[in-house]
Amino acid sequence: MEEVSRPVNPPPSDSTETTPDVGWTPIAEEAARAARLLHPEEGMLPRPGRRRVMTVANQKGGVGKTTSTVNLAAALAVHGLKTLVVDLDPQGNASTALDVDHRSGTPSIYEVLIGEVTLADAAQPTEQSPNLFCVPATIDLAGAEIELVSMASRESRLKEAISSEILNEIGVDYVFIDCPPSLGLLTVNAMVAAQEVLIPIQCEYYALEGLGQLLSNIELVQQHLNRELRVSTILLTMYDGRTKLADQVTNEVRNHFGDTVLKTVIPRSVKVSEAPGYGQTVLAYDPGSRGAMSYVDAAKEIAERGAQMEKGSST
Repeated sequence: MEEVSRPVNPPPSDSTETTPDVGWTPIAEEAARAARLLHPEEGMLPRPGRRRVMTVANQKGGVGKTTSTVNLAAALAVHGLKTLVVDLDPQGNASTALDVDHRSGTPSIYEVLIGEVTLADAAQPTEQSPNLFCVPATIDLAGAEIELVSMASRESRLKEAISSEILNEIGVDYVFIDCPPSLGLLTVNAMVAAQEVLIPIQCEYYALEGLGQLLSNIELVQQHLNRELRVSTILLTMYDGRTKLADQVTNEVRNHFGDTVLKTVIPRSVKVSEAPGYGQTVLAYDPGSRGAMSYVDAAKEIAERGAQMEKGSST
């Protein structure tokens, strides 16, 4: 059952319209949140000064990596930013969540990597938003790492495919690359192709297990393959405010990584878990839920940080 905050007194509304004869209820609050999400009143999010290509990586499974990828992308798209999700995970979970065709034989990221089709040819529009596109992953991708080993420039196949010319053709502001839960050749390709890494970390006991290895691999890619790569964003996921452990993990991550960690924390939510089963992001499945609003807030942080970062670098 979705968690709903129930304060003793009605919270102040940020809407200019009020209905004094109708009392506050949790359902009314959720409906108002959904309306604000589906019809943004505060305008669009700021576009980045230059296109941002972000790899979403964590070799530990079950941390909300794919969930965060598709929901952040959807939140940016809803607020006016053209966004592309590249599903680089053979499981194809991002493709499922965005309800794009990823049956065997469909033009996919596999054909892009081996040079049979271009990224623009494989990109599919989604029903989530006219601004949201996805390059799907099919079962053919499962054997791609073995095939890539013998190919020339095996670490930079994706970088060659995600060229500025191709992305200009699609016209996107953001690219999110969803990696498999491993540190193999596909993940290396994603890091070589991107300028930024977004790391989702769950607020649980084993949250930091293996993180050191991930950071070491990122450093190796920086030194030898992509000097522009940096860890720009850390997102805390699956936060359960009922436990002290969640607060301890949150504080430890913030103390260690500082401002790299987004202020927004994604709560543990049944709605977020249910949405992919319906081929939807949580923003489409239940736009008034806490999970949906948290991803919107996180996306706003990412967009605002990007605008400030580019503004600072241009001066």
